[in-house]
Amino acid sequence: MKSGFVSIIGKPNAGKSTLLNALLGQKLVITTPKAQTTRHRILGIDSEDNYQIVYSDTPGVIKPKYKLHQKMMNYVSYAVSDADVLVLMVATDEKHDEADLMAIAQKTDIPRILIINKTDISTPEKIELRKKEVSSLISFNHIFEISALKKTGLENIKQTIVDLLPEGMPYYDPESVSDRNERFFVAELIREQIFMQMEDEIPYSSEVNIMQFQEKEDISVIHAEIYVERVTQKGMIIGKNGSRLKQIGAAARKNIEVFLEKKVYLALFVKIRDNWKDNHHQLKHLGYEE
Repeated sequence: MKSGFVSIIGKPNAGKSTLLNALLGQKLVITTPKAQTTRHRILGIDSEDNYQIVYSDTPGVIKPKYKLHQKMMNYVSYAVSDADVLVLMVATDEKHDEADLMAIAQKTDIPRILIINKTDISTPEKIELRKKEVSSLISFNHIFEISALKKTGLENIKQTIVDLLPEGMPYYDPESVSDRNERFFVAELIREQIFMQMEDEIPYSSEVNIMQFQEKEDISVIHAEIYVERVTQKGMIIGKNGSRLKQIGAAARKNIEVFLEKKVYLALFVKIRDNWKDNHHQLKHLGYEE
């Protein structure tokens, strides 16, 4: 029996969440084209008779500007510190400095896998250049070239991870798929629609808090608050005559029904929480741990 923790780290929008969903064979974590969609460390558990892989999806590595960002970077540090295998994911089209990411990967001597993502929008020459750039800084046990979005190049990744894991018993019930509860994922599915449907600073200034989650025999009744920082942001999310909020709610409800496998009644409310991203009390209330 092989078991252990596999942490996936990379810059924002490198494709970490898309890769995790592909490896698990189901949509566990939200994905959007916008950077910094992932804010928490989320465990995805893959169990078979001879192994249990506990993947850690982590926020993209950034230079913190708020207490929120600092907590996000703490999650990355925790994930690396308790990992048995490190997956470093880089995009072929990365435009931002990666020195901070490389510094994190260089601090550990556990087995490392380099995954070069977005090969579907690149050329063989650029892919080879990226491989040389990163592998000249850090040594890797294995290197893969993939498109997480197109699910190409993934065939041997899971077996490679299993081979690198230590022997041991499972950490979680084999029936578990994550360490997070349904309330967390429902909030994430609502936040996903804010990222998908809103522009500019709105997605980054918003957060979702589940106020009520009541399971009835044939329906789940969910009330959720969307936090924003300013009056103007509240107006933009609500939209004319509530039209934008209705669109966000309708799209989120469909995805929540698929996730919960039952009918859902979803009520959304927009609240102003000034400077919540830099407020320790608010962040703790929203589930951002130390």
